[in-house]
Amino acid sequence: MIRIPFGPKHAEMASRWVPSLMSFGAAAGLGVCYYTDFKMVLQYLPFYNTKYRKDDE
Repeated sequence: MIRIPFGPKHAEMASRWVPSLMSFGAAAGLGVCYYTDFKMVLQYLPFYNTKYRKDDE
């Protein structure tokens, strides 16, 4: 039987990394949207969606 050594000490250590992982994940997500010009998502971001406005004339 394989036992995973994950106890309370490891859970505490992992919980300290959560804010950093969330920050890096958000930055990576925005970087992917910026470099790929992902219109489906970027049309809803304020200040960036002016690129996708339709002229209603």
